[in-house]
Amino acid sequence: MPQRPGRSPRITISDVSTAAGVSAATVSRVLNGTARVDPSLVDRVHDAVALLGYRPNAAAQGLARGEWGTIGVLVPDLANPYFPEVLKAVSAVARAHGRRMMVMESDEDPAVEHDLVEDLMRCCDGVLLCSPRMPRADLAELTGRKHPVVLFNRIVPGLPVPSISVDFHGGMTQVCGHLAQLGHRRAAYLSGPSASWANAERIRAFEAARAFGLEVEVVECGATSQAGYDAVMPVLESSDATAILGYNDLVALGALARMRELGVDVPAAYSVVGFDDISLDLVAHSKLTTVSVPRDELGRRAGELLEQLLVNGADAEPAYLPMTLHVRDTSGPPRG
Repeated sequence: MPQRPGRSPRITISDVSTAAGVSAATVSRVLNGTARVDPSLVDRVHDAVALLGYRPNAAAQGLARGEWGTIGVLVPDLANPYFPEVLKAVSAVARAHGRRMMVMESDEDPAVEHDLVEDLMRCCDGVLLCSPRMPRADLAELTGRKHPVVLFNRIVPGLPVPSISVDFHGGMTQVCGHLAQLGHRRAAYLSGPSASWANAERIRAFEAARAFGLEVEVVECGATSQAGYDAVMPVLESSDATAILGYNDLVALGALARMRELGVDVPAAYSVVGFDDISLDLVAHSKLTTVSVPRDELGRRAGELLEQLLVNGADAEPAYLPMTLHVRDTSGPPRG
């Protein structure tokens, strides 16, 4: 086939073998490092590679060593602005180590996560599971296959798998302490997905909140702004809460939007607090009281933990990153 104008012919492994005076199989063994080769032949192959400007196919080399040069990442919801910064940081770590990143989404469906993880295991050297919703038994079965896996924002006691997470319990405890100091005694929590471990950690903090004198009612909601918009009305109509806590900032912003439509004054009538401090170019968000952790650092550390597991093995002791409270305009003393 004729070459396109302006393009040099592609140098192949056959060209290298001819120039070096060795077989193509010997060239492959030298470049892949899969077998011992006579040093004089190694030198001839490398000289031919340099002379011809041959560029080996990295993917093919990896496959010859039983590697793909790729890490897999599973997230529950790509539409959630929480994850892009995390994924960007993980990808940067992967590139720095000569790997690529493949991303899959479960669409908040625990039933499909197991199959998606199996798909990633078939074509990736290691897998990072972000906020997995699947049952513990499924996680135990997958991690028992000896394929490198790191858990992100999910800690499973007794499961010997490297894990890194935000301290959701500590973050929500800070929120409750802030509201209690303002004088609030009852709050409503717009709860996240029922299968979410991070949601359970937030709810677990409400036991500690009682020590502050704050009672928190859990209201079924979800993880989106629409869920917050839809869930807040029953709280306004029937609850004696003076503060509303969102599972995340999206939920809190959805609730705020509905409250403003109804003419509810925030924070004079109700305080509203989010969670995660997601990056949104919205005036409403810039004024939202919330808690956060640097997601770029979280993603970087998760990527490095997986890389360490791939190269040297890793300590299974879980790591927690603390959250920081950001007090802004949507929280204040309770209505008199």
